[in-house]
Amino acid sequence: MGFQMPKYREPDFTQEIFVNAPDAAIQEVEQDGVAPEYFHSTSMYPEYFKINGQWLLAEESRMDSSVVLCDDGRLAVVENRNLKKGDKVILGRSENCEEGIYLHARGFQEGEDQNSDQFVFRQGRSRETSYARDYDNLFELLRYEREHGNILWVMGPAFSFDYDARAAMQAMVENGYVHGLMAGNALATHDLEGAHLHTALGQDIYTQVSQPNGHYNHLDVINRVRRSGSIPQFIQDYHIDNGIIYSCVKHQVPFVLTGSIRDDGPLPEVIGDAYQGQSAMRSLTKKATTVICLATMLHTIATGNMTPSFRVLEDGTIRPVYLYTVDADEFVVNKLLDRGSLSATTIVTNVQDFIMLVGRGLGVI
Repeated sequence: MGFQMPKYREPDFTQEIFVNAPDAAIQEVEQDGVAPEYFHSTSMYPEYFKINGQWLLAEESRMDSSVVLCDDGRLAVVENRNLKKGDKVILGRSENCEEGIYLHARGFQEGEDQNSDQFVFRQGRSRETSYARDYDNLFELLRYEREHGNILWVMGPAFSFDYDARAAMQAMVENGYVHGLMAGNALATHDLEGAHLHTALGQDIYTQVSQPNGHYNHLDVINRVRRSGSIPQFIQDYHIDNGIIYSCVKHQVPFVLTGSIRDDGPLPEVIGDAYQGQSAMRSLTKKATTVICLATMLHTIATGNMTPSFRVLEDGTIRPVYLYTVDADEFVVNKLLDRGSLSATTIVTNVQDFIMLVGRGLGVI
């Protein structure tokens, strides 16, 4: 039957609760980077605001930000640190029309009770959970998204330590299943180390045998990339012909690498400023319609916070954003479920096995 896109059901604004609701209160920002008291903080769900008697959707939302009424009448969702003096910020802490604000958490769900929204924490999942149907659904989703959507991968360094996992992920890029990648310094460093020296942290990526003085390998790679000036130039200078980062460069897949306090380097492309890194990550999440987070708690939580549960397409269609998180640790995947996202799917397994199953299920390996 193939993938079927869920239909979005907007609220019935002819109901009395909407008709009788007041306009949302608005107050101007008095100081750059500081929201007015009682500002409304956004969620990952579709949220509507009554402005001059009309209910408007904030089309590009994310968690924990303010809503600004722009001069052209549209609503912008802005991180509080990016607010500017004079911005018109919506006020209100209730979400069921009392203050001209409505949070629509069940727009993609079947059933008649569309307006009884609740922020529900789902039950956690474990190693004993059956994931067969999740994989089948994912295969159908990825086939659809390759042609019609934008697939963003958020990756920890575990991929770079395994020969088969690197090859499988490279095949995913080469077959059009990757439209963006976000990671830290480690994933890129050890993936390039694998391509250049066939090791990761000094161990052969296939045999796992430690190489003489191998603990220098990743440091040498970082140093050589920095000497080249960029990752693409390093690939050219050292005739790199394999790996995840190589395939992203070759196929012009955008990637964002953000650093941590412990990074040993870093590579030239790694963004060290946390807020610049967040903004760069946000530029990719704004385009994504499916996000797959793999074995990285920090990046998973960060990405989850900046990814809405819906996307408004150019033709005005509203569709869900699918969010997957895969990790061997149950705690990590259930952190994402605690967002209450109705479109989040979690799988408890190691990511090397996951990507091999996905690659085989899609026929790319």
